[in-house]
Amino acid sequence: MNFKNQIQKIHNILVKKNQDKELFLKLKESKNDTESFIAVYDLYVDHIFRFIYFKLNSNKEEAEDLTSAVFLKSWNYIQQNGLTDVKTLRALIYKIARTSIVDYYRKNAQIYINNSIDDKNIKLEIPDYNQSIDKQVATSYDFGIVETKLLALKDEYKEVIILRFINELSIKEIAQITEKSQGNIRTLIHRALKALRELMEEDV
Repeated sequence: MNFKNQIQKIHNILVKKNQDKELFLKLKESKNDTESFIAVYDLYVDHIFRFIYFKLNSNKEEAEDLTSAVFLKSWNYIQQNGLTDVKTLRALIYKIARTSIVDYYRKNAQIYINNSIDDKNIKLEIPDYNQSIDKQVATSYDFGIVETKLLALKDEYKEVIILRFINELSIKEIAQITEKSQGNIRTLIHRALKALRELMEEDV
């Protein structure tokens, strides 16, 4: 990534953080502010869809349905509880997304009884995106291989890679979402990347 792209990336991150903070304050002041929540939806819908799509190992329609459900649950949560105990809107929505994925698999237990969520034989058509997993991985391997190998990782490894390198969340945000310490998240990411590289090196 060249310097200009790095600056643009940092700029985009700062803009999104400012938008999150502004919308958070508006919804905290008035939980019935539908216009602000629509702006929250526009800000995060692509990221949440991508997160669910990878986690579900399923088809586009199911991921879209669950994404819609996540935002509906988020709206209902704000209506019922406000934002008193919430640090950021992004953390709240990702937590609800994680819970919704767990509920999805519980409800579909009979369908998935013989398929773990880490089934190596499941194939996906991944939506387009430009983020790289890791500098070393990105420079050494085709990203299409990364997509395939990602599905073979254990779920907790797959999750932190998606959050950190695909959806570009900070260590602090991932810790808030997963309710782990930042130290644990750093260790988990290190192990996840090591496992991913080992899988990719099997084909070399």
